[in-house]
Amino acid sequence: MMSDNLRARAEERVNLKIKFLRNLKAYIIVNAILFIINALFSPSFWWVMFPVFFWGIGVLADFLKAYVFVDNFDSDDYRERKIQEEMEKLRN
Repeated sequence: MMSDNLRARAEERVNLKIKFLRNLKAYIIVNAILFIINALFSPSFWWVMFPVFFWGIGVLADFLKAYVFVDNFDSDDYRERKIQEEMEKLRN
């Protein structure tokens, strides 16, 4: 049972990392193309900065979910793990 729970958590974390990497790849490719279009056709106004900035917020959010905030603080699983950790601290 514990290994099933561990596998589910691992799968969720891997899925978040894959989502981030796919979004980052699309972000780089699309924004590079938009940059070229902007430079060729309207170099006096750098409108490309708008999608770079706003899409970048989404990429940053995906990064934070995948690599920084790895625990879902609302889940029962998180609560149970933290209870076990506190119990271990109290035993020692």
